[in-house]
Amino acid sequence: MRTKAALERGDLRFAVLGPVRAWRGGREVDLGSRQQRLVLAVLLLRRGHLVTVDEFIDAVWGARPPAAAVSVLRTYVSRLRKVLEPWRGVGESPKVIVSAADGYLAQVPDEALDLGMFEQRVARAKKLHAIGEVSAAADLLHVALEEWHETPLAGLPGPFAHAERTRLNERRLSILEARLDSDVQLGRHSEVIAELRALVGEHPLREGLCQLLMLALYRSGRQAEALACYRRTRRVLVTELGIEPSTPLRELHGRILAADASLNPSMASRRQEGSPAHTRVSPPSATPVRPAQLPADLPTFTGRISELDQARALLSAEGRPPSLVVIGGMAGIGKTTLAVHWAHEIADQFPDGQLFINLRGFDPVHSVMPPGEAVRIFLDALGVPPQRIPCRLDAQAALYRSLLADRRVLIVLDNARDVEQIRHLLPGSPGCLVIVTSRNQLTGLIAGDGAHAVTLHQLTPADARTLLIRRLGAERVAAQPQAVDEIIERCGRLPLALAIVAARAAIRPRFPLSAIADDLRESHGSLDAFSSGELNTDVRAVFSWSYEALSAPAAWLFRLLGLHPGKDISVPAAAALAGLPLRETRGLLAELTRAHLLIECMPGRYTTHDLLRTYAGEQLLADEPSAGRERALERLLSWYLHTVDATYPLLTPDRGRVPPEPLAPGCHPLAFTTQEQAVQWCEMERGNLVAAVHRAATSGRPGVAWRLAAMMWGFFYLGRHLHDWLDTSRSALAAARAAHDRRGEAWSLGGVADALTQMNRLDEAIDHYQKQMSVYRELGDSDGQGRCLISMGNAYLQGDQLDTAVEYNHRGLAAVRINGCAWGESVALTNLGDAYQRLGRFDEAADHLEEALVLLRAMGNRWFEANVLHLLGAIAHRLRRCEDAIERYHQALEAHRNVGNRWGEGHTLGSLGDVQLGAGEPEAARTSWRQALAILTEFEDPHAEKIREGLRDLDRRMPDARPHPCCV
Repeated sequence: MRTKAALERGDLRFAVLGPVRAWRGGREVDLGSRQQRLVLAVLLLRRGHLVTVDEFIDAVWGARPPAAAVSVLRTYVSRLRKVLEPWRGVGESPKVIVSAADGYLAQVPDEALDLGMFEQRVARAKKLHAIGEVSAAADLLHVALEEWHETPLAGLPGPFAHAERTRLNERRLSILEARLDSDVQLGRHSEVIAELRALVGEHPLREGLCQLLMLALYRSGRQAEALACYRRTRRVLVTELGIEPSTPLRELHGRILAADASLNPSMASRRQEGSPAHTRVSPPSATPVRPAQLPADLPTFTGRISELDQARALLSAEGRPPSLVVIGGMAGIGKTTLAVHWAHEIADQFPDGQLFINLRGFDPVHSVMPPGEAVRIFLDALGVPPQRIPCRLDAQAALYRSLLADRRVLIVLDNARDVEQIRHLLPGSPGCLVIVTSRNQLTGLIAGDGAHAVTLHQLTPADARTLLIRRLGAERVAAQPQAVDEIIERCGRLPLALAIVAARAAIRPRFPLSAIADDLRESHGSLDAFSSGELNTDVRAVFSWSYEALSAPAAWLFRLLGLHPGKDISVPAAAALAGLPLRETRGLLAELTRAHLLIECMPGRYTTHDLLRTYAGEQLLADEPSAGRERALERLLSWYLHTVDATYPLLTPDRGRVPPEPLAPGCHPLAFTTQEQAVQWCEMERGNLVAAVHRAATSGRPGVAWRLAAMMWGFFYLGRHLHDWLDTSRSALAAARAAHDRRGEAWSLGGVADALTQMNRLDEAIDHYQKQMSVYRELGDSDGQGRCLISMGNAYLQGDQLDTAVEYNHRGLAAVRINGCAWGESVALTNLGDAYQRLGRFDEAADHLEEALVLLRAMGNRWFEANVLHLLGAIAHRLRRCEDAIERYHQALEAHRNVGNRWGEGHTLGSLGDVQLGAGEPEAARTSWRQALAILTEFEDPHAEKIREGLRDLDRRMPDARPHPCCV
């Protein structure tokens, strides 16, 4: 039954066998510009499969994408969604374009696409032909081809469209040839002669067409014309390619000369009446050579279950199986091992043999294998005599494709450098499977040839352990589990590194694995422990082959990435590190990603394997002068510092600004317009920011270290990243003290103390505040002393030392008022209001809080306004003014949400639930507590258990009021 949404949208239909078009019902949809249509074409040709952003960029713009390519692509997708999915977002409306991982996929059934219908008919015709229904198969092919009148993707620009047009035209020609073959076998030879003449004239090197025309002419009683056709084709082959016609064509020529009775057309009519038919009438020939070139499977192969399942699923999927699979990944990740293992597993599905070749794309000794050499090796393996191999590469490739036509051969192209190296090694017709392995991404094959990608990453910990068990034995591995865990971690779960370490342990069976782990630990920071003495199995050497294949600018950026202290890096941070424009940096990062030296873990962010990071660091020390390293690190740290400074006024408005250091030359920090942007950036970069503080502290940049830590005060508070707060503040404090920077010491003491206060380690916090006060007195900083007094008052307040809290906050309030510090004044008033309400002095509490509220609203400080509103709600609750309390808590929630203070939101929701329960609204209380519990559990806040107990008690007292499970 059709849904209402489907009725409203009408049936969408698409066409790619001509200009790219779409219709909804009977009305054509405007698909926009040529490039926008090209984006849709990529999705339709890869329907049901993910197309990554990189693949789109390669398809639409090729090697020279614009700087804003990603945003332009998203604009194209957004516009396509508007015209194709006007119902999007309404209920459970079907989606045509779906966002998935780093890209998009199209959910379009075969029946909605002209190419899909074509392939369905071809597949059905193939099945009919296989069971002897030749006439029905031929009729179905006629129907399929009749709908194909124009050039595929007509009018679309770029290499992708050109490659797809070539592929689709070749596909059409192949099916047309099969249809003509069936027609000839069915006795329709006179009807197809004109069509065959035109095709032979258009494709003079296609010997199969010549063979069909000769047979059709001969069966029509035109023997002389058939022989003349042969002579013309032979003349073209000899003149243009320097080769003789193929054996089947020469033998057909001989049989026509001899008036062979088996060529009598009456045989075709008998087949049409029901006798078995064959795809092509061709003369008997010698048994073709069946190569079997696969290397031996690795007996210790283990793991890769998900990758093997992915590969197996490709062959078992409904419809046409894939003809091209690319296995990619970094050096040493096990691409060849997986390819050979899978090839052995499926070899019996390819009865005509297996071809294997190492293309030496990344080889320590030999040069990259030229395409011509590879083609000649394969022609030799297929039994072609040397004298029959043409001189020119295109002729060799044409002969290679001819030999593979109508055969099922498994072809493994190992260690490919780029697309051009393997282009001539791809068969021209379905039936064969090509498995390519490469350290480069080969996105051209994926975007232009419809290849399926299987990308390898590190082994899982379990698979890494199994690898060691296979090589060292279960008993030895089980004897020292902690050492095994450390070995796996130090090897980064890289198969090559694990194999080298396992080999070292295997030849020293009396060595405890803990000694191997100690050796790895001592060499951490270098790759010395992963040297095997042989180039092919030495981690440093294997990495070097990928590194040396880079362009000089990309190799330089790769070295500089060894300076980055974090686990991943954004494009702007990489640009700051290199001192390059964003567009140029993005291009270099793309080159490193294609070489699998980087992984784009999410759009615009890149990471790499730990051992590759170590290798980059080694190359940095070897090839980059000390001055260049220092300038690059200075730019990076300065970029982080000034970008964090740009978030500060959005996250901690009105708080005293941390004085930044001067901006490094060639550094362009980010700017933010909303608090949400600032929080998102800080969350994304949190690990890098923490690492940057430590790197600044250890690299002789104490000013950057303490300033960067101090500037993250508001972010750490809002996100409750208390351990990071304490960690960075302590590192900054040590750096400031080592540099005798008393101002930095004061700021850092306050950061340590504030973090300890939030962690409820109040005695330690007060001790640090007292030390901070001493430094401020030494500096003569009265404003700093006032703020320190307020902070100490807050610590005493959290420890329920209320009289002491009141004293310190009053002293601090007087000091900051003298200095005109509105932030400090509002904090002191808020603390006093909280202390007085806890003491039961409600009028004084309300007076201080209302005064703070006026001050905060004048500053526009919603952060502290939320805290004040919460406290006013608490006072109203204690005075049993439930309506006032609920109103104040709702106002506090609005302010918390406005500034993104989820932790504050959770506490206010908990208090709101208390009031609602007391006001006789148990269901409202249950809702508030459930929301509070979800937030406070996220922050691992101890108040979560109190709320959980309140919910359990409410369920016990009011069992009938429990919500239905589907509503939870």
